Amino acid sequence: MTRSLPRLGAIALIVAAASLTAACAGGPSAAPTAEATTPAPVATSPSPTAASDETAVPAAQPTCDRIIPESTVEQFESVGWTAKSEPMRIGELVIDAGVQCTWGDFTTATDRVQIFGWAPIETADATEAQQTLLAEGWKREEGAGGVYLTEPESTTIATDAEGYGLTYQFGAGWVKYADTKQSLLLIEWPKV
Repeated sequence: MTRSLPRLGAIALIVAAASLTAACAGGPSAAPTAEATTPAPVATSPSPTAASDETAVPAAQPTCDRIIPESTVEQFESVGWTAKSEPMRIGELVIDAGVQCTWGDFTTATDRVQIFGWAPIETADATEAQQTLLAEGWKREEGAGGVYLTEPESTTIATDAEGYGLTYQFGAGWVKYADTKQSLLLIEWPKV
């Protein structure tokens, strides 16, 4: 089966992983400068798990500037980054009610970007999506925050400090997606 998930350039993921690793390590993050090309995201605590009512949809629609902290959006914008959004995708499954965002400087040719996504998902679709990812070699883990599926090491371009590349997190009625497992911590949707 051909891999249909989005791929990033090696530099983009390495820079994103390094930035996120520094931010998650608790050290001070430098303020962006005019020369900066990759903003370091601000680490935050994960969102509480979704309610068990899988039909509940947030009052506002998820957008690229809403699913991550305002401070992270401001930091991206301060160095000229904008977001390109599209419906959330898991392989061939397209979830129009969700959003998948690629943040970067699209005024120049670059592969330095960060990816964040969130979507509501029905139980049957979540089960099917997980089975598809597993069949493609993705690694499945269960944790306090839900079920995580991470791309196979053989296709990983860059990883976070724990060795995770592109990762989906499935909760009760929702799914998150980021360029690394650590980056999932930045997704704060729905807002409490």
